[in-house]
Parts: sequence; structure tokens; C-alpha cells
Amino acid sequence: MKKIILAIFCALGFYFTGQAQAYAIVDTKYILDKMPEYKEAQKKLDQQSMVWQKEIDAKQANLDKMYKDFEAEQVMLSDTLKKKREDQLFNMEKEVRDLQRKRFGYEGDLFKLRQDLVKPIQDKVYNAIQQLAVNRMYDFILDKSEGITVIFADPKLDKSEDVLKALGIK
Repeated sequence: MKKIILAIFCALGFYFTGQAQAYAIVDTKYILDKMPEYKEAQKKLDQQSMVWQKEIDAKQANLDKMYKDFEAEQVMLSDTLKKKREDQLFNMEKEVRDLQRKRFGYEGDLFKLRQDLVKPIQDKVYNAIQQLAVNRMYDFILDKSEGITVIFADPKLDKSEDVLKALGIK
């Protein structure tokens, strides 16, 4: 009887050992930072962002000047002229806010440009990670790059270098 119970426990032990999940941890931010095409895309994004920010800053400076001029001349203006200038200021302020939203808002020009430039690179990394998982039979791969998804990770589990090799980057 003892031999049968021992045999059952051994069989269960081998079964659960065979069912152990294989997993790995990668750092996608580290991988992306090592990719020249990502750096180039980020550089293009930063340059375009600066151009758009200068455009907004110029309009804001013009708006500030208009406010100062209005405050200085306000006492000398008639009510109809005062109302007309206030409307101009309101419209200019709305124009600046709209431009800011158009360039940097949710689904604005910067968002779309980032999608065009960065998304294909991220997809390339994702496909390399997926291929690594299939080839090495990992059950899951965790990304430790952003947030608190992984609190502690044993460095020997980090397969970021393997993904870089798969992408042909050293």
C-alpha cells in the first residue's frame, strides 16, 4: 500500500514538474532605446514637436501683446470698440487653444505622427518577442519597462538581449 501511494506521489510530482510554466521578462524600453530606427523616429518627433511648439508660442506671444495693448488703451475706447477688441481677444485665445489641441491633444498631429513613425518599430519588437516565445516555448513574457507590472525580476530571466540579437542589433 505504501509503495502504491509513493508511486502515485512520484507520478504526480513528475506530472506537475512537466506542467511548470516557462516565462521570461523583457524590457521593451531598453530594447527600443538600442534600436537606431527608434532613435531616429524619436528625433523626428522631437524636431516636429519643437516646430509646432514655436508656432504656438508665437501665437501666444501675439495674444499676450494684444492683451497688454487692450489694457493700456481700454480707458480710451468706446463701448463698441471695447466689445470688438474683447471679441478679437476671445477669438485669438480660442485659436491658440484649438491649435494646441490640434497639435498636441489626444489624437492630435503629434499622436498621429508618433503612430506613423513609432508603431511599426514597436510592432517589429512585438513580433520578435512573440517569435522568441514560440521558439523557446515560453508560456508568458512580462514587460518590466513601464509601471509596476514586475516588482522584482531575477536578472537571469531578462531576455532583452536575446530579442536584440533576433533583431540583429548588438
